[in-house]
Amino acid sequence: MKEITNRLAGERAVLVTVDRTEGSAPREPGAWMAVFPDDVFGTIGGGHVEFEAIGEARRRLAGGEGPAQQRFALGPSLGQCCGGVMFLAYELLDASNVNALQSRLATNQAPVALFGGGHVGRAIVQALGPLPFAVTWIDSRDEIFPAEVPANVQCEHSDPVEAAVKDLAPASRVLVMSFSHAEDLDIAAACLKRADLPFIGLIGSKTKWATFRHRLEARGFTPEELARVTCPIGVPGVVGKEPEVIAAAVAAQLLQIPR
Repeated sequence: MKEITNRLAGERAVLVTVDRTEGSAPREPGAWMAVFPDDVFGTIGGGHVEFEAIGEARRRLAGGEGPAQQRFALGPSLGQCCGGVMFLAYELLDASNVNALQSRLATNQAPVALFGGGHVGRAIVQALGPLPFAVTWIDSRDEIFPAEVPANVQCEHSDPVEAAVKDLAPASRVLVMSFSHAEDLDIAAACLKRADLPFIGLIGSKTKWATFRHRLEARGFTPEELARVTCPIGVPGVVGKEPEVIAAAVAAQLLQIPR
């Protein structure tokens, strides 16, 4: 996104958006790509329909005109067999559109709060970089974050770390993996006090969760409340413990949560 807005400061582009679909289609409404004269960012599903849409966008960049929306039947004429229909919208962009574009496209990102700047946290940040998430990365330690992070990641220092929970965006998916089990426990407790967090994931083993469960019960949390915590995290069946493997399993799990 940042590269798109930087380029718009000095050149124009066409934003191609999937406005709506009928039947089977390779992408959903809201999917987009930004077409510059010499580059393309994003995708509306690939294949010949994307090829045609890029050509149409560049024709408009060169001064051509056309309707605001085009209909593409995904059949033999396009060399595709999806069988559905895509309606694509075309919008000419320049520097005047940057702020509105950032706000508009950010609405397609689900909020994620990641507590912990360790090896697994860093791997998860990289895994979520190209995915439709807006990540808030939180740690209590100074200078823990790398100099460069993906464009959809915002770093935040909080001490005590659990104090950041009250300010999380509604519907945040929370991942807890700080350097300290004591911090993890306090973060989990703070999350359980909010009813609007659809996923509270805690890194660790079943043994760790059994200990945490007992301590959270002692703090007054009910079995129904504790059932909101997922521990271990990651989709079942992934057994590797390398940070990048855990990150892939966690990313897949987050993508399964309804938006």
